[in-house]
Amino acid sequence: MSVTKGRGDLTHVEWARLKPHLPRSGQRGGRWASHRRVINGILHRPRTGVPWRDLPARFGPWKTVYERHRRWSADGTWDKIFAAVLADADAEGRIDWSMVSVDSTSCRAHQHAAGARKTAPRVPGKRRTPRQHRPDEGLGRSRGGLTCKIHLAGEGGRRPLALLITPGQWGDAPQLIPVMERIRVGRAGGGHPRTRPDHLGGDKAYSSRCNRRYLRRRQIKHTIPEPKNQRANRQRRGSRGGRPAGFDKTIYKRRNEVERTINALKNFRAVATRFDKRAYVFHGTVTIASIRLWLRP
Repeated sequence: MSVTKGRGDLTHVEWARLKPHLPRSGQRGGRWASHRRVINGILHRPRTGVPWRDLPARFGPWKTVYERHRRWSADGTWDKIFAAVLADADAEGRIDWSMVSVDSTSCRAHQHAAGARKTAPRVPGKRRTPRQHRPDEGLGRSRGGLTCKIHLAGEGGRRPLALLITPGQWGDAPQLIPVMERIRVGRAGGGHPRTRPDHLGGDKAYSSRCNRRYLRRRQIKHTIPEPKNQRANRQRRGSRGGRPAGFDKTIYKRRNEVERTINALKNFRAVATRFDKRAYVFHGTVTIASIRLWLRP
């Protein structure tokens, strides 16, 4: 089937990287004959932020595009594709493990993101809830109104390694461990996936005894500044307060890499502003934006 490439569609090189990891139908009738066209339609929506009903006709029926995105967000297909793309990148040496930084960003929720049904959703054809479902739908109230927050770990090449969606008012420090636990990059030769970077960076919002104890236990070197109040409390306790946390200003300068990663993600309009009612669908939207960043040369 000939593919007419439009602005923002996958290039032939990007499609060649993605195609081996897409699920195969295995059914008669050519159910996914327009695989590439539908994938381009799914990618078009996060990039432009248009409503699903307003997708250009060249992508086919909008309902087909939306349903595939929703199904793959619910059953974890996008997560599996993301993991496979990361494994390929690591095998090619394109992941910079020398410095991984954690950070978060708030996303303003559009009015269309509110009003999800109270009943828990179900994976199509299954009797279970979606993998990334949250009862609070990842929405919370803050000074800016309804917001959600994306917590992520970004590698030195300014691309995401792991992400987590929470309500907007949730703090950063308690999410460091859940985000780190999501870093699992498979190895080409098999064996245990890689889960530890050479060095971890974070701002002072991630400074806590629990986080530092976790990183020491996993033998992960880290550079996280100590806030003034924590430093004063430690000094007031004397020898019982423990040793001061090490801090390297030169290494800390590299923390801008995760901020630039967030900037690249927010170039996708449906990531910068959340339009999805369900948290698992928005997680899928952020995941495919991350996949697109990794597919680029």
